[in-house]
Amino acid sequence: MTQKRALVTGGGGAIGAAICKQLAANTFAVIVHAHRHPESAEQVVEKILANSGSASSVSFDITDGGATRYALETLLKDGPIQVVVNNAGAHDDAPMAGMTSEQWTRVIDLSLNGFFNVTQPLLLPMIGTRWGRIVSISSLAGVTGNRGQTNYAAAKAGLHGASKSLAIELASRGITVNVVAPGLIESPATRDAFKPEQIEALVPMKRVGTPDEVAALVSFLTSQEAGYITGQIIGVNGGIA
Repeated sequence: MTQKRALVTGGGGAIGAAICKQLAANTFAVIVHAHRHPESAEQVVEKILANSGSASSVSFDITDGGATRYALETLLKDGPIQVVVNNAGAHDDAPMAGMTSEQWTRVIDLSLNGFFNVTQPLLLPMIGTRWGRIVSISSLAGVTGNRGQTNYAAAKAGLHGASKSLAIELASRGITVNVVAPGLIESPATRDAFKPEQIEALVPMKRVGTPDEVAALVSFLTSQEAGYITGQIIGVNGGIA
């Protein structure tokens, strides 16, 4: 049986790397994407190869539709990509009253337009195989909103609507489309932004989550067993309502 291929955007970050390693452990041939820090993607590839997994890296700007299409067409010469994890994204926080148009546009471009630029060219080859898994990494902010993140929340909420619609379009083709919405996940940024007592007050489980806990859900959603789950936004947030 031919090994299925999985593309993970933003694969060099903490959550992206955990997802890549888990998918490789699940015997996918993982394509680790990065743009500004290609060396981080290469480090993930090296770790996967050291554990006898299959991986390669790729670098392109997902906000550039032409460059993305060219990169994906090159990848598709080796066969369809049947798993896509849209993980790339960025914060550029500010109260909307003081937010610049560049801050708004950059975050929307990366999280929402990047979803289209990466996913759309892969759909017809995926449909041809009658099997696929599309998972996008969102955020609790896209569900509840968050002070200082109108751009980020708008991008992620848009991702929810797009994913629900795409799930309906692809449901009869053996392809599922879901969203994972993490809450507070362990990272240097989280440690800097939240004191332990704030986390205890905010999160019913009294702790932050780990990248591996996010990756575990992505792992399940990309499995054969998750074939009847589609169009869902699933939180990984320690019980935050």
